[in-house]
Amino acid sequence: MPRFVHNPVLLAEVVSALRPKAGGRYADGTLGGAGHAVAILRASSPSGWLCGCDRDGAALEAARERLAEFAGRFEIRLGSFAELAEWVAEESCDGVVLDLGVSSPQLGDPQRGFSFLQDGPLDMRMDTRQPLTAAELVNTSSADDLAKLFWQLGGERQARYFARAIEGARPIRTTRQLAEVIERLAPRAGRRTHPATKVFQALRLAVNDELGSLKRGLTAAWTILKPGGRLAVITFHSLEDRIVKEFGRELARDYTFEGMVDVPELRLPCEPRARWANRKAIVPGEAELAANPRSRSAQLRVLEKI
Repeated sequence: MPRFVHNPVLLAEVVSALRPKAGGRYADGTLGGAGHAVAILRASSPSGWLCGCDRDGAALEAARERLAEFAGRFEIRLGSFAELAEWVAEESCDGVVLDLGVSSPQLGDPQRGFSFLQDGPLDMRMDTRQPLTAAELVNTSSADDLAKLFWQLGGERQARYFARAIEGARPIRTTRQLAEVIERLAPRAGRRTHPATKVFQALRLAVNDELGSLKRGLTAAWTILKPGGRLAVITFHSLEDRIVKEFGRELARDYTFEGMVDVPELRLPCEPRARWANRKAIVPGEAELAANPRSRSAQLRVLEKI
């Protein structure tokens, strides 16, 4: 299994946004290789404290090793950031960071089944304790359900075409088998991105309930954040970014309304609960893009709790 590498995206920008200080308390809901956590603990020396979690057991072990120099100043657990409020005290943290990207080691390990670049079991689970795998989705879902999944979670324009072909090629057990089904229908022919990219994204999001976890995780992060504290979220595709923006907009509004529809004439004034630290999303600079091409789709949004 490849080691978790420590190349966190938008590292300097996250540290600047969270403004770590001695005695501060912070949470990292997506520890990975602990790159953000290390930077936060260093910037909050000598007495800053950090709690963290990750759904991936291998990531957690890598983080534990990387954080050894900060012994006594951190607590980490195996689990989802959606559960942060279950073990971190309400309004106890000065800053929270969520980095929603898939790590290089996860993509690089064929046995995890995240990538079509190497052959491996069609798995895609962030947490190997969970029962649902990509193979189960691919082999038991109807063509209509697969098409809906590929379109809604991947934005794949040929969703129905691919879904019918997959249904006819089952059973499909490996990443290479699935990629080849799609390649036969849509040859790469010099295209920049692989034709299976959106299908693999959709399956990964579905297997791990990533959008549902994000919605619950944002609420949990806000619950543990102190007034004046900041929530920094790094997203990697438009579905995630839309959820973060909607979450922030609702908190930053100076009005509320009853029911499901916002009718301007029926709005009720209220105090905003948050403000955006930056008007626009922060994106990687040229130096980071050159060093880490996978960061090209990253966007950082920062909310401050009022």
